[in-house]
Formats: sequence, structure tokens, C-alpha cells
Amino acid sequence: MRVRTELFYIALGLFAAFDLTWLAAWAYPLARTEIFWCGAGAMLATVAMGIGPVHRARIADRMARRHSEQ
Repeated sequence: MRVRTELFYIALGLFAAFDLTWLAAWAYPLARTEIFWCGAGAMLATVAMGIGPVHRARIADRMARRHSEQ
């Protein structure tokens, strides 16, 4: 359950980064290429920062499952 929550937050962050990138590119078309590169970097950072919490949530779920089986 914790893993699902963390993945949901990563997806939400990716959606927000995509939306803001698209809106910024629409608002300032002269810098569209630079804006898309910055947006791609933000999306990559969102995924990279989510790896640790997903790993910890996976361990916590595993431990909770083990303790419930005993």
C-alpha cells in the first residue's frame, strides 16, 4: 500500500511538471526548446528523488506483511 502511495505522488509530480512546462512553453514560445529541456530535467529529478522513498516503502510493506503472517 505504501508503494502505491509513493508511485501516486511521483505520477502527480510528473503531471504537474508536464503541465507547467507546457504552459510555460505556450506563454513564451521563443524559448520553447529551453523550457522543454528544463521541464525534462524537472521530470527526471522527480523520478530520481522518488526512487529512495519507493524503496523504503517497499521494505516497510514487506516487513508489515511478514509481521501480519506470524
